[in-house]
Amino acid sequence: MVSQRNFDVYCNHLNMKIYVETYGCALNKADTEVILGILTKRGIRVVDSVDDATIVIVNTCGVKAPTEFKILKRLRELRKFSKPIIVAGCLPKINLEKIKETLPDYAAILGPDSYESLPEIILQIMSGRKGIINLNGKPLSRLTLPSVRTHPVIGIVPISQGCLGNCSYCAVKFARGRLISYSPEDIVKKVKQLLLEGCKEIWLTAQDTAVYGIDIGYSLPQLLEDLVELPYEYRIRVGMMNPAYLKQIVDELIEVFKSPKIYKFLHIPVQSGSNRILRKMNRRYTIEEFKELVKLLRTSLAKLTLSTDVIVGFPGETEEDFQETIELLEEVQPDITNVSRFAVRPRTEAEKMDGKLPGWKIKERSRKISKVVRKISLQRNLEWIGYVGEALVSEIGVKGGFVARNFAYKPIIINSNEITLGSFVKVKIVDANVTHLIGKIV
Repeated sequence: MVSQRNFDVYCNHLNMKIYVETYGCALNKADTEVILGILTKRGIRVVDSVDDATIVIVNTCGVKAPTEFKILKRLRELRKFSKPIIVAGCLPKINLEKIKETLPDYAAILGPDSYESLPEIILQIMSGRKGIINLNGKPLSRLTLPSVRTHPVIGIVPISQGCLGNCSYCAVKFARGRLISYSPEDIVKKVKQLLLEGCKEIWLTAQDTAVYGIDIGYSLPQLLEDLVELPYEYRIRVGMMNPAYLKQIVDELIEVFKSPKIYKFLHIPVQSGSNRILRKMNRRYTIEEFKELVKLLRTSLAKLTLSTDVIVGFPGETEEDFQETIELLEEVQPDITNVSRFAVRPRTEAEKMDGKLPGWKIKERSRKISKVVRKISLQRNLEWIGYVGEALVSEIGVKGGFVARNFAYKPIIINSNEITLGSFVKVKIVDANVTHLIGKIV
């Protein structure tokens, strides 16, 4: 590894400045915070503009084809600035050749476990090297590395990396690998540090939070019990969990979710309403099990916000399969449904499957199901009108005002000059639309 002294000499002499763009999930955002931490600790300045940067870093996502297309387009745009570009994150381990084709003059390409090598790689780049590839770093202990928080009141805490699934459409497993759970002691220490820094909302993130601890003899409910005992006023948002593993911990999870410190919000991707398609996806649960889970959770946790995902147009999906997905959504009534059009990811089982649907058919089904989803989301949100209760002001609104979250993690737009980020306020819901509630201070 490069010495601190040599690195500082280069940084100071060259006035080294880094610009970073991030794509993808909360775990990718946490990785960017680690990248910033590693570099700022070594004397590099972070800037908000490509024009001001010495080197550009793009932290990529490879879970969906549209995201990949967006990133590749952005790489072509960034080439025009004639600055060294480091491509990092999941996409290099999913579709390396496409990156090379799009950006043949890349400075470096890094996998998600190679960030500790960044200082050395930047030294090499500034010495004139190009075409550096490092995809096989040892799994990082992200909680013990330096990091720079990118949000004033929200702290992102990875609890594990990798998963135990083998979904036939998923390429993320090539980038993140098998499950590695971080120690509960390190997680609690990280959360406590963030709370002492002024965070009021903690996001626990992973590829699948439901499998946390299986490899170390621990569990997600046990971890949450540890966290809610911390003597601070704050809220926890638990990240996505696979139904196949959620069903194994659901009783214990419900008990700890009764804590007022945990948002009554769960992201449980169902992906299809057809058992036949779920088997082809290798999802390891049935629609009946999913519905039973939802029923149990909603019975036990009043006003739970349920988020789910569906993939439209999976190979072999018939009109009957598609209709079963619509019927499932109409029956279960998720508050949020993320609709994805199936697109082949490299090296997956689904890439080799027969029965792929034409693009026009997938788009047609996507438009149809999106109408159903928007109608359900609007109905669910309208039910909140008249609600009065406490909410945490966690974000600045895109169009002005603030975004607050109530106990069910419902986003509430508040236009007021009397509140500040990180404050708890009493609000009344006066209106609602598909994506959020509208409130006023009372």
